[in-house]
Amino acid sequence: MRLVASFLLVAALVLGAVAVVELQAGRRESAALAAYPPEGQIIEVMGRRVHAVTRGVGPDLVLIHGASGNVRDMTFDLMGRLTDRYRVTAFDRPGLGYTEAAPGLGGLFDWRGESPQDQAALLRAAARQLGIERPIVLGHSFGGAVALAWALGDPEGTAAVVDVSGVSMPWPGSLDLLYRINGSTMGGATLPPLIVAFAPTRAVDATLGAVFAPDPVPEGYAEHFGIGLTLRRESIRANARQVRVLRAHIVEMSRQYATLPMPLEIIHGEADIIVPPGIHSLPLSRLVPGANLVILKDTGHMPHHSEPEAVVAAIDRARARAGL
Repeated sequence: MRLVASFLLVAALVLGAVAVVELQAGRRESAALAAYPPEGQIIEVMGRRVHAVTRGVGPDLVLIHGASGNVRDMTFDLMGRLTDRYRVTAFDRPGLGYTEAAPGLGGLFDWRGESPQDQAALLRAAARQLGIERPIVLGHSFGGAVALAWALGDPEGTAAVVDVSGVSMPWPGSLDLLYRINGSTMGGATLPPLIVAFAPTRAVDATLGAVFAPDPVPEGYAEHFGIGLTLRRESIRANARQVRVLRAHIVEMSRQYATLPMPLEIIHGEADIIVPPGIHSLPLSRLVPGANLVILKDTGHMPHHSEPEAVVAAIDRARARAGL
């Protein structure tokens, strides 16, 4: 009897602790959603909600954010530099921001993640629904892989690609431990609630600083971006699972890059240690006949914030080369 009683006590304590964690995580998520509502419109595409922000007039330009991101990364500064001469549309990628993950994915104990090809297909369908025709497609980091998948899936309907610090080639080594845990079956079920419930501001600020290093985080960026949208249980799981399966899809995509017929502008920070240019952009530039590579000296992973004029110039070159 004592053994049974001890077991029941331990079980009650564990369940109580889980309930506390989930309650605190839920409170933080609700606060983030209230503080950072959708900036654009929510449309239904292929039975899923997709969040799109459209501003400006001119040829169509699509912006696709990176891992752990949302459209606010693009609306902070870059979009405003372009709306005088482009119709700019930024999308939340599936499972992030306010765009839904694919049905059947994102379950508590599910390790699967959406491929760049699947994400590109959804966003292309959303673009068509919004009347976007033959856009320039810009992708940053993970979004670079989605932009390349977009072009591979619709070469005639893609005017040009701008790859900003993009993941494009297979990389050596393994993923960071946090991605491996959050992207796994059990780890994805247990760790994200703890992160959401108890992640200290100090740790969040340090992570953001590491993403921008060696460049500073722009003033006002953290407040605009809304890190709470990233620190949601479903978003953490979706992001980790997408990153975990990415390499296998990049291997497949890299075999097709030589077939890309459109102009490709590649811009990458020399000091980027998150997506090193020597592993990604340099080999990519040699594979694609229409590639133009610009390496920015002493620049990190976020050149669209640290060197926005260079990124805007790359977009303008892509437009001119595409004859838009």
